[in-house]
Amino acid sequence: MKIQKVSVELCNLGTIRPYAIAYKTVDNVENVVVRLELENGIVGYGAANPSSWVVGESVVDCYRTLSTKADDLLRGRDIRLFGDVLIFLERNFGSTPGSRAALDIALHDAFAKLLGVPLAGLLGQTISQMPTSITIGIKPVDETLKDAEEFYAMGFRYLKVKLGQVVEDDIEKLFKLRERFGQNVQIRVDANQGYSREAFLQFYNKVQSLNLELIEQPLKAEDIEGMARLPVQMRQSIAADESLITYADALQLASKNACGIFNIKLMKTGGIAQAQQIAHIAQWHGIQLMWGCNDESVISIAAALHLAFSFKNTTFLDLDGSLDLAIDVAKGGFKLENGIMSLAPGAGLGLQPL
Repeated sequence: MKIQKVSVELCNLGTIRPYAIAYKTVDNVENVVVRLELENGIVGYGAANPSSWVVGESVVDCYRTLSTKADDLLRGRDIRLFGDVLIFLERNFGSTPGSRAALDIALHDAFAKLLGVPLAGLLGQTISQMPTSITIGIKPVDETLKDAEEFYAMGFRYLKVKLGQVVEDDIEKLFKLRERFGQNVQIRVDANQGYSREAFLQFYNKVQSLNLELIEQPLKAEDIEGMARLPVQMRQSIAADESLITYADALQLASKNACGIFNIKLMKTGGIAQAQQIAHIAQWHGIQLMWGCNDESVISIAAALHLAFSFKNTTFLDLDGSLDLAIDVAKGGFKLENGIMSLAPGAGLGLQPL
């Protein structure tokens, strides 16, 4: 069954809730959307929104790469030789993870549809549902509490709070959240590489009484040695994000016991195939899995969820990237009720294009 055509579009999806993180402010969202058509009419969908800050590829870079190369390289290839196609993808888009992710997702969607099964079933589903966190950007305390109350009213019980600028302000914000909600919510924090070692140690010691669920990427991405020198108990609550992009990164983090959690994002790994390899490394080394995202269409969020549900060591979901988009290009993929995510029915990713 050959690939007949690959179409690429750059879509402005907007956002209804601008936010700030340690190194940038997000007030607009673009995604590259891929439509991969087989000769029997089956269509697989993929999407990407890579972060140039993390992987060196912007959304515009991704669009340019795919619009000039994807159709010429993939048209005529037999998707039934699925492993070979994925290897070909790695060889030709190895340095552009966002471009590879969009094509990888579309290929997985089309192949599962060809087999007539949900992608999670093809990948080996072991989980049926799980709560996701929802993210609060860097804001003053009063605005943070306002957002938290809104999310709580919507049914979310897992909050991820962006930090990493002023330690004292971060600590005050977390104490106010715990004071307002007690133990009725789980609090995760994400410093986005914003702390020095000294600042992080100050932060960690001050918040011990707050029962934080995890602390994401407190130190610079390249400072894996610094992470590995932190006390063992501290490391177990740390999720590596920007430090974890490739298979080699996963091996280094695991061998040095630098963290207790891997935050896997398809936009970093280049799609499902390499994300699977990283997740297997985590499983082998007893590392918990967190599945994260950028500001993404339901297409790639659904892909991450299908993969997340195929690993027993998946412990945390942070797949809220489509919830604040002003518009999207598809619907379905997953269900979200009171903060709990489950898969939508249907073959492939279970999507319906709009």
